Amino acid sequence: MKRIFGLIVVMLMTLGTMKAQDFQCSISVNSTQISNTGNQQRFNELRQKLYTFVHDRKWCQYNLKQNERIECSITINLTKASGDEYEGTATIVLQRPVYKASYKTTLMSFQDKKVKFRYADGDPMEYDENSNLSEITSLIAYYLNLFIAVELDSFSPNGGSPYFSKCQNIVNQNLKDVGWNVAESGQNNRYWITENFTNGTYSKIHEFYYQYHRLGLDVMNETPDAGRAVILESLKLLQQVNAQKSNLAVVRIILNTKKDEIINIFKEGMPSEKTQVINIMKQIDPTNSSAYDAINTASK
Repeated sequence: MKRIFGLIVVMLMTLGTMKAQDFQCSISVNSTQISNTGNQQRFNELRQKLYTFVHDRKWCQYNLKQNERIECSITINLTKASGDEYEGTATIVLQRPVYKASYKTTLMSFQDKKVKFRYADGDPMEYDENSNLSEITSLIAYYLNLFIAVELDSFSPNGGSPYFSKCQNIVNQNLKDVGWNVAESGQNNRYWITENFTNGTYSKIHEFYYQYHRLGLDVMNETPDAGRAVILESLKLLQQVNAQKSNLAVVRIILNTKKDEIINIFKEGMPSEKTQVINIMKQIDPTNSSAYDAINTASK
């Protein structure tokens, strides 16, 4: 009887854990660039703890089904070590499926160039929404909330608003640290990403995510011309944001993430659409200006 009761408890705990999982997230810790990598067990332990930290907590207010879990990856590339202090970069990727298609679209893909944290053998993954207990858990929690926010924005108008607020809260707790500081050069760290998303002046960024994905990509399998027309309108929203202030961190992330996808979508467009898109993209993404000429190339 005790054994049966024990099995029931284990099953209930397992089901509870499965239900709590909001992410299908790949976590990697790459230490190959550190000269002294003898303690590989430490990095393996860190990766496993981060994986558990992500998957054993409830992050999203909605009860996501298994096929609705947020698909993402965080790859931490360590480049410098001093005792228990580490520095490096993080490659951040967020994807979601396109409705009635086998295709997955990338919502965000970029490199965070200012990762710094302390980790010693056996350190727990402590986290509290209202205080900074750990540099590494603050970093991971920030990106998990950003993933939820952007994903929800892509499904409903301003759907991610509560989670952008959570990102802002995490930023506020870490303002003095590397990667979070308003005074760092380039305006492309976590502070500025969050500022762009929460600044009402740039609210059309949220409209872009919804129009491009839910009203555009998600209908293209059944009505490609209608979906492409909406995507064109969404790019005009980015153009308007860029006119307010050029070279915003979030707009750069969007452009770098979506460039190839936009080119492939509009290769199938009408001549008038192609002309409009090429003009818009060359204006807001001058660094990659020549790449958009490929829109006029016939798709295979």
